[in-house]
Amino acid sequence: MKQRATQSRATMALSILLLFFLLAGTSQAQHLSSPNGRLQLDVALTQRGQPTYTLSLEDRVVIQESQLGIELSGTRSLVDGFSVFSADTTSTDETWSPVWGQERSIRNNYRELAVTLVQSGDGDRSMILRFRLFDDGLGFRYEFPAQNNLRNFIVTGEKSTFDLTGDHTAFWIPGDYDTNEYAYSTTRLSDVDATIGRDANDIAVRTIIGADYVQTPLMLKSDDGLYVNIHEAALQNYPAMNLRVDRERYTLTAQLVPDAVGNAAYLQTPTHTPWRTIIVSADARDILRSRTILNLNEPSRISDTAWIRPAKYVGIWWGMHIGKYTWNYSDVGNTKLGETDWSALPPNGRHGATTENTRRYIDFAADHGFDGVLVEGWNVGWEDWFGQWKEEVFDFVTPYPDFDVEAVTRYAESKGVELIMHHETSASVTNYERRLDEAFAFMKRNGYNSVKTGYVGRIIPRGEHHDGQWMVNHYNRVAEKAAENRIMIDAHEPVRPTGLHRTWPNWLASEAARGNEFNSGWSPTGNPPEHETILPFTRLMGGPMDYTPGIFQIRFEEFAPERMGQMRSTVQTTLAKQLALYVTMYSPLQMAADLPENYEKRLDALKFIEDVAVDWDQTVVAEAEPGDYITIARKAKTGDSWFIGAITDENPRTATINLDFLDAGRDYVATLYLDAPDADFESNPMAYRIETYRVSNRNALRLDLARSGGAAVSIRPASATDEKRIRRYKR
Repeated sequence: MKQRATQSRATMALSILLLFFLLAGTSQAQHLSSPNGRLQLDVALTQRGQPTYTLSLEDRVVIQESQLGIELSGTRSLVDGFSVFSADTTSTDETWSPVWGQERSIRNNYRELAVTLVQSGDGDRSMILRFRLFDDGLGFRYEFPAQNNLRNFIVTGEKSTFDLTGDHTAFWIPGDYDTNEYAYSTTRLSDVDATIGRDANDIAVRTIIGADYVQTPLMLKSDDGLYVNIHEAALQNYPAMNLRVDRERYTLTAQLVPDAVGNAAYLQTPTHTPWRTIIVSADARDILRSRTILNLNEPSRISDTAWIRPAKYVGIWWGMHIGKYTWNYSDVGNTKLGETDWSALPPNGRHGATTENTRRYIDFAADHGFDGVLVEGWNVGWEDWFGQWKEEVFDFVTPYPDFDVEAVTRYAESKGVELIMHHETSASVTNYERRLDEAFAFMKRNGYNSVKTGYVGRIIPRGEHHDGQWMVNHYNRVAEKAAENRIMIDAHEPVRPTGLHRTWPNWLASEAARGNEFNSGWSPTGNPPEHETILPFTRLMGGPMDYTPGIFQIRFEEFAPERMGQMRSTVQTTLAKQLALYVTMYSPLQMAADLPENYEKRLDALKFIEDVAVDWDQTVVAEAEPGDYITIARKAKTGDSWFIGAITDENPRTATINLDFLDAGRDYVATLYLDAPDADFESNPMAYRIETYRVSNRNALRLDLARSGGAAVSIRPASATDEKRIRRYKR
């Protein structure tokens, strides 16, 4: 009884203290301006004590008054009944250097507002709304301090809303808990119908939320020319965010990925959510230039990063997709890990990951300056896994009878080529976590310092989703454990990135979108011409993508004529566009995805892939419009070379880029890889031409792009040995 009375007096004292601060005049409305004053943020409480925010760009409202709050299970939600306890503002202006990236240094300049709210009732509880306002956008998150009345709690949803000013044009894919591998739709918000995703039969696992749900990153364009991008940053210990579209009021509401029992997140104070991000500008190029999502992530947790190296690679991969090779060694089914004797199984004769074939890829990589070779299908278990929801599929250490791990390792070392491990988990994540230490130890013993992970299938533990809290924590655990082993990660079928490559720079790339493999033999639709002009405004906002460009043999009839009735006959790009993607689709890990024999037929075009950098000192976005075109120039991290990529959608156009970023008073040699005059992505996709000119910073290149075409340009300083007959560019 005495202890209960003491607790009661303590609670009363806290209430009196809180009331003192409230009566002291702390304003219920707060205002914040970005460093350059163009963006304006207003935070207030409604009469019900629900927090709201409004975002404006100069005199134009971007986000109308929108609600904030967190819904809880088994206790009162943190949605209303709040009063402002305190409001603190700070400023930050610093510059940091990424381990790798699109520029050598990044400015992190913002003003911050932290509003501490108190919810009175059956025990006072507090929550902090933290806003960071940059010149190009806003990040906000919910924070929960340690407190007696809120310790362990269950989140069932968010009341984070984005109340838009009109029926904007949206570049969207269906809201889904398990995949982001859809082709993009371009419609008004009022015309969003995510049920179209039910026809995407080339995606292995789909969990569409409903007709009016879309995923982030979501790209929007208003009728008066504002570009708005909505996503999240620093996704850890929390589910990914989809958005519900109110097709009449044009309000977007956060929809969190649930777990197997319907809850979103299990948290313990002190803790916080990821950042919700809004990037906005009247110039589409600024969306691609933004580094706000990166700036909202924590600095690198890896102290020694010298072993982390961007790379270009080739691999035994594309041959499986077009039907030339198989991942599996035998066509016998019902195999069982630990019991099946694979050496006794009859080989199918089409297995791609053989010792002999891997040596051929290693030779090609060594001859053409590629850093690594990816080998898929090297390990036992591929005969009986796809679609089985099977727990014990792969052990990640046992090779097939025709793949000699030690011999391949020795040969790669002799050629100066690194090997990239492949860990397809079959979405049996509990199995992968049990075996992860052994798998990484096997990699280190055999000289592998990079791994491509895969999560094709329905997740085990059963009932969990690819993008839920459990899996988000798994992806981060793998990145951390890989860092401990000095291993670099390329994750396929993971949750979409949110800038965590700043915190874990060994996490070089992810797929997490509809990649180039959807242009292969098992997809009847492929990727439409506008696809690559949308991805930089959506998926790539959160981080680099392993898109696997560089397909030269764009027509497939010679590979799988018997399957032509079920698939497209071509990749829906020109060959020149495939080259341009190495610049427009940013990644520090770039694959030359086609077969070696297809490159050997066109060594003059392969030269661009050999030369193009993967780590950059400077990036110039010359022109961009989502769904239409992109032209980007990048300067290599080492040396004085520049590379340009220009791409277009299904419409031909002329890309223009001023070369004023080059050093004044200096001559350069520019090699232009262009669509031929008669090139066309449907009728003549592999027609290209190569031209060489002397250029300077006074020139502006005009690059003619075919339908779904592109142009790639390499620029290097001219030398005394360059032939004088190289003509000067006249424009």
